[in-house]
Amino acid sequence: MILCNFASDMNKETLRQRLKESPQLKRMVDWMVMNQVETRPRWYVRLMAPLYQQRGRHSVVHRSVRMDTPPYRRFVLGDYSVVESFCCINNAVGDVVIGSHTRIGIHNTIIGPVTIGSHVNLAQGITVTALNHNFSDPNLRIDEQGVTTKAVAIGDDVWIGANAVVLPGVTVGCHSVVAAGAVVTADVPDGCVVAGVPARIIKRIK
Repeated sequence: MILCNFASDMNKETLRQRLKESPQLKRMVDWMVMNQVETRPRWYVRLMAPLYQQRGRHSVVHRSVRMDTPPYRRFVLGDYSVVESFCCINNAVGDVVIGSHTRIGIHNTIIGPVTIGSHVNLAQGITVTALNHNFSDPNLRIDEQGVTTKAVAIGDDVWIGANAVVLPGVTVGCHSVVAAGAVVTADVPDGCVVAGVPARIIKRIK
């Protein structure tokens, strides 16, 4: 099984490299996989999702979840983990890897590349995004300037309160708490409680 997964990852890396070397092929594959207006995988790609997603034992993804998970990136959900109703999971620009015994609450949005550990609780209405739209060139529209990504990592045993936002490039350490409504713009050390906009350490958990 490990060898099969390794071979599959190698094949995906080879495909990505070939697509980088051939812009025309990349555009064609992107058109075949992604609906260009809806900016989500086409219906026939979504039908095949169970074949290429990695879902652990007794994991649950509720039917109303919007799974924007094209096959050229990884989606991993660990054992006994749950993605609640009306979430949006998007790995189009980076892998989304979720550990075991983790709960992704109602109306969460997760845009990769994002790694979430085990025994993590995300409350309702949270955004975790590794993606930013570029806007520095005043001579171009923002939607012409592309995007950049900086990976987000959330450690094991973390609780994030309702309506919090975790921004690109942030690492949230293990056994930490992010208060409801916080906007996390910088790394959170292990064993800390952060709150506010931008989020700051208000307490250390001994």
